[in-house]
Amino acid sequence: MAATLCSKLLPKQGWVPLTQSVRHGSKAVTRHRKPLHIQKQKLLAVTQYIPPAREFPPGAYPSQTKHVQEDNDLTLLMKRELKKLFEDCKMIAVVQNSSSSAEDMMTLRHRLYKHNITVKFFPNKVVRSFLSDSIYCNMGPLFVGPTVMFVSKEPKVKEMLTTLRGSPQMTLLGACIDNTLLSAQGIVSYSKLPSMTVIQGEVVSGLSMLTSHTAYLLQRHPAHLSQLLQQYIKQQSSDGSAEAAPKAEEAT
Repeated sequence: MAATLCSKLLPKQGWVPLTQSVRHGSKAVTRHRKPLHIQKQKLLAVTQYIPPAREFPPGAYPSQTKHVQEDNDLTLLMKRELKKLFEDCKMIAVVQNSSSSAEDMMTLRHRLYKHNITVKFFPNKVVRSFLSDSIYCNMGPLFVGPTVMFVSKEPKVKEMLTTLRGSPQMTLLGACIDNTLLSAQGIVSYSKLPSMTVIQGEVVSGLSMLTSHTAYLLQRHPAHLSQLLQQYIKQQSSDGSAEAAPKAEEAT
């Protein structure tokens, strides 16, 4: 009876339990490393091999010490000339020379000389060395490549721009005008400003107008008061003569 019941409950393939236990391989460590003695550890630390520092060939890395090269007599002379140039001239323009011929440069110098503008040539290395120790150090990046300088004791910006229009191979980079560093666009904007004579005339006319208006305001009230007093006196005299005429008629 029990056998028939079990045969009915269990499947025909065989009995499969709900949970199965899987046994893994043993991971037990059967050999432990024995720690070293403290004296042996000290001995190994003292006798450990320390390789020497690797030596690099000379010139592989830049040297840490800076070699200061003294200027020769020609460089000192050009620096003195540049210092005098920046002190005397109010306009110093930097222009890039893009393969201009000697004949074109001579023509340009002649045109600029008519407006009292001089063309100066200095090596870029000397100019940058001079500018690095002066208040004009921001002009250093302008001196790259073939450059020339247009200098003038007065700011002749309009004349310079007009002359440069006839020389397309000359490119204006910037200028220092009245101790102010200007870009190429700033120079064009500066050229559109009125001249100093016109500005001085406008200032003088404005001041004279203010003084004349002030004087008019100061004189207006006394003059108006004197006119009112004169009118009052005339009115009183006319009223007195009109009253005296009937009295004279009554007396007669």
